[in-house]
Amino acid sequence: MRILLPTGTATAGIVKAAAEQFAGRHEMDVVATGEIAAFLSPRDLRRLLASGDYDMVIVSGMCTASFADVERATGVPVYRGPRHAADLALILPMLDTITLSRTLPADEFLAERRREEAYRQVAHREAEAEPDFVIRGLKIGGSSRMKVLAEIMDAHMRDDLLADVRRFFEAGADIVDLGFGFDATAEDVRRCFSALSGVKAPLAVDTQDPDLIEAALNRADLVLSLHEGNIPLIGRAVADAGAAAVVVPRERTLAENVAAAREVGVRHLIADPLLLPVGSGLTGSLARFSDAPRPLFFGAGNVVELLDADSPGSNALLAGMAHEVGAAVIFTSEHSDKTQGSVAEMRRATEMMALMTGRPYPKDLGLDLLILKEKRRRREPPLDYESVMEASPAPDEVVYDPLGCIRIGVEGDFIVAVHRGRAVRGKCWEDVFCALLSNGSLSRLDHAAYLGKELYKAELAIRLGRSFEQDGPF
Repeated sequence: MRILLPTGTATAGIVKAAAEQFAGRHEMDVVATGEIAAFLSPRDLRRLLASGDYDMVIVSGMCTASFADVERATGVPVYRGPRHAADLALILPMLDTITLSRTLPADEFLAERRREEAYRQVAHREAEAEPDFVIRGLKIGGSSRMKVLAEIMDAHMRDDLLADVRRFFEAGADIVDLGFGFDATAEDVRRCFSALSGVKAPLAVDTQDPDLIEAALNRADLVLSLHEGNIPLIGRAVADAGAAAVVVPRERTLAENVAAAREVGVRHLIADPLLLPVGSGLTGSLARFSDAPRPLFFGAGNVVELLDADSPGSNALLAGMAHEVGAAVIFTSEHSDKTQGSVAEMRRATEMMALMTGRPYPKDLGLDLLILKEKRRRREPPLDYESVMEASPAPDEVVYDPLGCIRIGVEGDFIVAVHRGRAVRGKCWEDVFCALLSNGSLSRLDHAAYLGKELYKAELAIRLGRSFEQDGPF
């Protein structure tokens, strides 16, 4: 097969080196069409194809032009290569087994393919898994995937509990747990569960108060938690309702409380040896999981809430610990601002653990929790220039745009820019900027540069779940 690899002079050396590695398998022609590979035009490509007999073209993944007309005119398929020339060596060996995309850069296309395959494997393994028991159609324990239980604290104080519950399920929770504080009443509990009557997925009640547990039993599928103090008072009612229960140690051991819960007829039990926060005995508490009854409950949320560190890595590591001890259910919450997004992070982490079968480490799975870090740094060719001017500090004095200031904010998933009472709203900073430019909202280049910076900062805040303050630090 003869392949045309049009590129730019800036990356020609990298592309040629990649092509030479596979010269014995395919004939590859590397042709520089200008300085920058991304600037290749359909006209230039048609001219190149006229000079040779090619079976395939792989253009830079950074190209923005459409080559559909070229393909129709010449009959030669035109595919997108990777966005970065250094990744071409990773793509070329796959040409015999995959078909690249005509619209998506190869690195993005292959990453999406790997994600789809990873999700397919997770779903297949879950379908084949044998659980310890089932809650409202959800497999618990056994060989099934570790399930994510997401807690909503003080559920009786929520303005829109149904929306919060739906948001957690959409984020990946398998079970949503309604927590009730000491000020909650039985009527509060009944009201909350009544408001969720249309929810078909598993719900849990999180309280040790027998009266509050009883008030939830018309709907709660899982009770958190039973111990020797409340089993004599509410255990039989939990059993009669057919609810499952998490059992914890108190004055009596975990094994003793599990036995007591079984004795009153609670059939489906999950043992919680109680995971302690960092600094309060985390590693020591982990040891208690080794000989605890199965299936196991792993309270990761308390550890993350009491640790001032970014939650993605914490959730991934705790999910790994839970996987190693054989936990069936892992607990998480989004009680504080710093833990927002933990439900989705924990769901991704449990899927990573589910993909570890036959692997020594949770890496190269097709799924990851790399948010800001890169798995592999991009290697770009050096910039070519003959002279350099050191930039002086920007002037302190601000020259305001005569057309007026623009206020930028974030509303949900939208960037909002307000100029003279008229708002422009969008999800992409560039879209908002272009709208402001086209409707005549700015007139100075320095104002345009400033707006680009602040609008992109707003987009990053939305992507990363951070707060946004115009002119403030990110």
